[in-house]
Amino acid sequence: QVHLEESGGGLVQAGASLRLSCTASGRTFSRYAMGWFRMAPGQEREFVGFITWNGQFTYYIDSVKGRFTISRDNAKNTVYLQMSSLKPEDTAVYYCAARLTITPAQAAGVPRLPNEYDYWGRGTQVTVSS
Repeated sequence: QVHLEESGGGLVQAGASLRLSCTASGRTFSRYAMGWFRMAPGQEREFVGFITWNGQFTYYIDSVKGRFTISRDNAKNTVYLQMSSLKPEDTAVYYCAARLTITPAQAAGVPRLPNEYDYWGRGTQVTVSS
């Protein structure tokens, strides 16, 4: 069982930066690849990006590529989402999610769908004003 808790959300102006953190409970954090998702009002949950268990590979959707950076510190059981040049359309509740990656099949590809993740945080609100 893994408990995830996001923090760092807030209200910022367009163009600002914000860093979200997601801290996991348990001793097996390094077994999990981590994803970030977001959900804007009236919209479905959207995949934002992903980082492998060892931090060696990251993937981002086109709309955040070059502005968002995902990193992790396995010693601190924490994954980060650094967001810069924020836009009003980035306004959403941001969620982190964990995907167990032990077998080669589990580690293959980029999991973009919510049902490909095993554990979720409750989310943190990010609001970007114009």
